[in-house]
Amino acid sequence: MLTTLAIDGYRSIRSLVVPLAPLTVVTGANGSGKSSLYRSLRLLGAAARDGAIRALAAEGGFPGTLWAGPESGAPASGPAQATVRRGPVALRLGFGADAGSFGYAMDLGIPIPSATMFGADPEIKAEAVWGGPVLRSGSLVCERRGAIHRVRTDDGWLTVQRPLAAWESMLAAFGDPGAAPEVVELRSRLRDWRFYDAVRTDADAPARRPAIGTRTPILASDGGDLASALQTIREQGDPNALDAAIERALPGSGLVITDHGGRFELSLRQAGMLRPLTAPELSDGTLRYLVWVAALMSTRPASLIAVNEPETSLHPSLMEPLAAMLGDAATRSQVIVVSHSDALVGALERAGATVHTLEKRNGETRVKGQGVLDAPSWVWPSR
Repeated sequence: MLTTLAIDGYRSIRSLVVPLAPLTVVTGANGSGKSSLYRSLRLLGAAARDGAIRALAAEGGFPGTLWAGPESGAPASGPAQATVRRGPVALRLGFGADAGSFGYAMDLGIPIPSATMFGADPEIKAEAVWGGPVLRSGSLVCERRGAIHRVRTDDGWLTVQRPLAAWESMLAAFGDPGAAPEVVELRSRLRDWRFYDAVRTDADAPARRPAIGTRTPILASDGGDLASALQTIREQGDPNALDAAIERALPGSGLVITDHGGRFELSLRQAGMLRPLTAPELSDGTLRYLVWVAALMSTRPASLIAVNEPETSLHPSLMEPLAAMLGDAATRSQVIVVSHSDALVGALERAGATVHTLEKRNGETRVKGQGVLDAPSWVWPSR
C-alpha cells in the first residue's frame, strides 16, 4: 500500500508531501490543485509503461507543466518577484509504501541541447526504487542516474550494461525477472493501477451502446463494456452485493442484461414501469452510478483505484450509496478519491476515510492545516 505521495515542481504544486491511507479523499475549492494531484498519480503510473514523457506531452508539454512561481515559493504578501535560479529545473514525482512494498521516485529535467527536433522533451535525470516509506541508502534496491542504472544484488551493486535512453524509465526497461525482481514486482503493481475520470454518459457514450459480450473483470476506462462487466460480477463475483448496491441507490430497481446475438445490452427494471429501460433511456446519473458499481465491484481488484469527481451527474441522495461502495472497495484495493462534493466527502469521512483539503496560498497548492513539521518524511533521489 502507498503511504505517501510526493510532488515537486508540478503546475501549482511547488512542493507537497501527502500521507495516504487505504481510503484517501482529496478535496478543496476549484483551482486549488486537486486535478494536479490526480494527474501526478497518472504520470507515475505511466512510468511503468514507458509513457511518462508522452503523458506530459498530452498535457501540453514539459514547460507548461512546471511550477510557474518563484523557486522558493511566493512571498506571504506582495507580488511574486523573479529571482536567479539556484537549483536545476525539475519535476519530481514519487511515492513511499508500507514495509512490505516498494517506493519509487523519478526526477525529470531539461535535456542537454543537441541537434534534435525533440528538444522540448524532458529527460529522466534520476530514478530510485527502495523498500518502505522513505528512501535510505540501506533500503535502496535500484537506482538510475542519467543513462546508467544499477541494481543491488547479494554480491553488491551490479551496473546494468545497457544504457537507458533519456526518455526511457528503468521500470519499463527491465525485462528479465531474474535481474531485478523488486523492480519487476513494482512495475507490475503500477501497471495494475486504474484511473476513472472520463467516463461519458452523454447520448453517444459507449456505455449506452450494446457491445460484444465477453468476460470482463476490469471495466474499460470509457465504460464501453459496462454490460459485460456487470454480468461478470453477477456470475463470478458477489451477485447479492451487486443487487444490494443497486437497491440501495435505486429502490425497487433490478439489473437486466440481455444477449442479442452475442451483443450484450444493459437495461434497468424500475418500480412502476411496465418494461425495463434500456441504457439509452437511462438518465446520466443512473448510468454513471451503474458505471461506479462495475468499476468498484470488479472481480479482479486493483492495487490502486483513483477516481476523479465521481459525484458528477449524481443526485445528492446517491452520495451515501456511492460512499458505501467506495468504502467497500477500499477493503480490497487502495482507493484515492478526488471530489468537491461536501456531501460525498462527509459520507466518506464518516466511513473512515482520511480527508485532505487543498488550498491555494499565494498561488501555491498546499494541504490545509499541514505545517512544515507535519508532512511525512521524504527524500528525493540525487541526480
